[in-house]
Amino acid sequence: MRLRLIFLPLITFALFACSSSAPPSRYSQEHDSIPSRLPTPDELIEPEPRVEPPSRGGNRTYTLFGQTYNIIPDARGFSEEGLASWYGEKFHGHLTSNGETYDMYAMSAAHKTLPLPTYVRVTNLANQRSVVVRVNDRGPFHSNRIIDLSYVAAYKLGMLANGTARVRVEALHPENTNQQLALTTPLADAGQYYVQVVASSDPQRSRETADQLAATYDVPATTQLKNGLHAVLLGPFAATETDQMLQRLRDAGLEGVFRVPVTP
Repeated sequence: MRLRLIFLPLITFALFACSSSAPPSRYSQEHDSIPSRLPTPDELIEPEPRVEPPSRGGNRTYTLFGQTYNIIPDARGFSEEGLASWYGEKFHGHLTSNGETYDMYAMSAAHKTLPLPTYVRVTNLANQRSVVVRVNDRGPFHSNRIIDLSYVAAYKLGMLANGTARVRVEALHPENTNQQLALTTPLADAGQYYVQVVASSDPQRSRETADQLAATYDVPATTQLKNGLHAVLLGPFAATETDQMLQRLRDAGLEGVFRVPVTP
């Protein structure tokens, strides 16, 4: 009887420990990962800033990990520099802070205090590439990071390999967006182009070639079905960048490369 009395608390404790395990995460993946396919040309098109009402969710002061975040009431004139990161497949299909569904192939971002939604231009200070994204989520909650970009935005900025990049974030207001773009975009670079390197009837081979070129030249690369062939496209680039990319490829012995205008 004494042995039973000794073992009973141990058994009870073991059962309690099993029933008190950590609740399952709402994410199906433990760690984030890069998606299995590259963005399509259509997914690389940036959003046009427009006037939108404030989101019903995600725009109140909140506290997380002991830190209180006050939402900026008006984003006009907002600008900051710091470290950007990106988030991908783990979060794809889950709700954002304003109640939308996160799409890693959409030009979106997360910010700790900008009002939702806000359109911002993010410039990679290492290579001067920039993208316009729509902020619809909260984060990143790392003390040294200022913005979390969608996979496609990070891809276009050329920051996937490192995972993070020093960036400048500038809020865009629809009333003066055209003026801001005119001030930051040289007239000669107004056009956007892809550089077509090769085309193949084998989609897998084209995707592998695109991945290799993207890694070699640290530029965005994608594939596009044209007349039954899967074209490998680098870019998009501004006009002067297109000429430079063409010359780099030709210097490497790749003949037959040519520019392809980006069409809306």
